[in-house]
Amino acid sequence: MTAESLATALVRAGGPVELMRDLAFPPSTFPVQPEFTNWRSEQRSWVESCALLDQSHHMTDLFLSGPGALPLLSHVAVNSFATFGVGRAKQLVAVSPDGHLIGDAILFHLEEDLFDLVGHPMVIDWVTFHLERGAFEATVERDDNSAVRASGPPRLYRYELQGPTAAALMEEVTGGPLPDVAFFRMAEFTIAGRRVRALRHGMAGQPGYELFGPWEDGEAVLGALLGADARHGLVRVGAKAYSTANLESGWAPAPMTALFGDDPLMQEYREWLPATKVGSLGGSHHPGDISGHYLTPYDVGYGKHVAFDHDFIGRAALERLADGPPRTKVTLVWDADDVAAAVGSAFRPGPGAKYMDLPKIRYATHHEDVVLAGGRQVGISLDCGYLANERALVSLATVENEFAAPGTEVTVVWGEDPVSAKPAVEEHRQVQIRATVAPVPFVDFAREGYRSR
Repeated sequence: MTAESLATALVRAGGPVELMRDLAFPPSTFPVQPEFTNWRSEQRSWVESCALLDQSHHMTDLFLSGPGALPLLSHVAVNSFATFGVGRAKQLVAVSPDGHLIGDAILFHLEEDLFDLVGHPMVIDWVTFHLERGAFEATVERDDNSAVRASGPPRLYRYELQGPTAAALMEEVTGGPLPDVAFFRMAEFTIAGRRVRALRHGMAGQPGYELFGPWEDGEAVLGALLGADARHGLVRVGAKAYSTANLESGWAPAPMTALFGDDPLMQEYREWLPATKVGSLGGSHHPGDISGHYLTPYDVGYGKHVAFDHDFIGRAALERLADGPPRTKVTLVWDADDVAAAVGSAFRPGPGAKYMDLPKIRYATHHEDVVLAGGRQVGISLDCGYLANERALVSLATVENEFAAPGTEVTVVWGEDPVSAKPAVEEHRQVQIRATVAPVPFVDFAREGYRSR
């Protein structure tokens, strides 16, 4: 039976907002153990010692090979590939013809004419669509995340080590001093007799390595990591804590995907894309028209990735924005008293504030809350959650430039009105929560140091 296309689903629902606002689609997918101890201690591990995060199951891999793989990627991505040699990785960013975000993913250049694109399925679907409609001499193999894979284990294991003792632990399990590997570069090691590739980076803005290799080697590699000297303080991190790491490093996951509009390319894509690939939409930002939810690369700090040294989808639109993007990505630190009052409303009569399911409190795939200043909307608050290391509830947001200075006072509108029918949304009332603008990345080390280590 042929799956319903997004185009057909839109007709059935009456429009994109109507389709996505009540959609029973989870805010995030982390098909790994929620906690090994407790998420507060697990959050602290990447600051105090060494965190071990299992990334094997929640991301989709698209392996691209052939001489046309790089031209295909260059066609869909805003990034430059001029110096993208084997052994490098980059955050690939894709936009629609009008310059709005499709999404982002991590691209690994594994071998000559062999790449692995890892991340949210929407970007991977977008690349696959353009391969099928174009004349690119390339082939792809897709490995879906473990929540939707038809059968069998992942093709690759993927473990993240991060924290101040990560390097010392790596030296122990590899049997020697570590090479000097630059940020977002790869190296190869031997662990437990297995060849292991490692990407130098860290999801929580701490020094770290992303280790990966064939699934059948994963158990031996994991055993070696867990068997390392206890002085390194290795802590296994579950899905709850892992889901908050981006709030420290400043990466905004799952911004609204710009799928809709009258552009012929997007109409063709909606006919091709199964409706099941679309996520839910939630939060207090409810402009009515779906275009009011769209973001550009500049809105979420991806302007540094945009390179006009090649032709790509959306180039002309981004060139018009490049000299004066109107919004800036920031961190918002929510007022502790207002948060406590919102949580406390659950213990008083009548509808309370929208429940905050700590540590990650967003309740839709694409979560957008109104940010106010002086009684008018000046931005959109995106991903949100609690950081035990900072003892603060924060969100990543994009705000008008004049409100982006650290210390600026704003207000976040928390909750929906009208209340949607998403399973994660109960009867509640909207509340306003004061917030203070802070830098992004929020954590000093992520902002000032870890890319140089």
